[in-house]
Amino acid sequence: MKHFLVTGGCGFIGSNFVRLLLAERPDIHLTNLDKLTYAGNPENLRDIEKNPRYRFVKGNIADAKFVGPLLKEGFDTLINFAAESHVDRSIEDASPFIQTNIVGTQILLDAARAHGVRRFVQVSTDEVYGSLGKTGLFSETTPLAPNSPYSASKTAADLLVRAYHHTYGMDAVITRCSNNYGPYQYPEKLIPLFVTNLMEDKPVPVYGRGENVRDWIYVEDHCRGILTAAEKGKGGEVYNFGGNAERTNIEITRLILKELKKPETLITYVKDRPGHDLRYAIDATKAKRDLGWTPATPFEAGIRRTIQWYLDNPAWWRPLKR
Repeated sequence: MKHFLVTGGCGFIGSNFVRLLLAERPDIHLTNLDKLTYAGNPENLRDIEKNPRYRFVKGNIADAKFVGPLLKEGFDTLINFAAESHVDRSIEDASPFIQTNIVGTQILLDAARAHGVRRFVQVSTDEVYGSLGKTGLFSETTPLAPNSPYSASKTAADLLVRAYHHTYGMDAVITRCSNNYGPYQYPEKLIPLFVTNLMEDKPVPVYGRGENVRDWIYVEDHCRGILTAAEKGKGGEVYNFGGNAERTNIEITRLILKELKKPETLITYVKDRPGHDLRYAIDATKAKRDLGWTPATPFEAGIRRTIQWYLDNPAWWRPLKR
């Protein structure tokens, strides 16, 4: 049996990855290390917590005295999802982002190197590339140009991973992805916030005129990409994953309104946040060519599936919005 360590496995993407791994890799034991911050929700995995191939450990990746003994147990692969990830929160206070995203990654890298972890996978974001104009795509060779404290902290973490590969020969892979959506996403992010607000007939706040563009990917497709990179990726490489589904924020808003049969009078335009990147879009050619990965979920099907999940699970999201 292989043994995977997943950090941040109670978060949105991490919990979806844990579910995927347990469902499709019966030869793997999985340990989930999570600090359980506001976005790390144990309810995301409540139904699988008694799986004999799953173990939960509460802890902080930025605590070297905790991480070292844990990794001494021996793991084949470490996949680092743990991160502070909300841009608005990073603008208000960058300190937690520096501590978790940079210091935490450095501590994981040191412990992984000391205790013989075979492969280290750093789960990153397309925001490290900065902002695109109206044309073009982010490739793995696009210069890094982060524009928020959040994306700057993720960029620093990526560069540490790159450095540990080149300096120490660590078998490390970096994945970068466009905006995720799907079940278990904390309702401060655009799609779950708007869906849950509209279910309660509350206004939805759209930055500026809603002209910012994002490439959206269904979370399960992203998780399959991460697993493929972990198993088939080449050490030292970066792999981009995108959904081929560019939409403006106002398009997303109107689509959700239409699906929920709510009036556009519930749209509230608010002052744009500082340094708001205009457009992100991913070129995932490398992942398709080298890993055989492509996104399987069309946006229209994925967004309907996501909306239905929030409709069906008010007991999950209502406590998070109190």
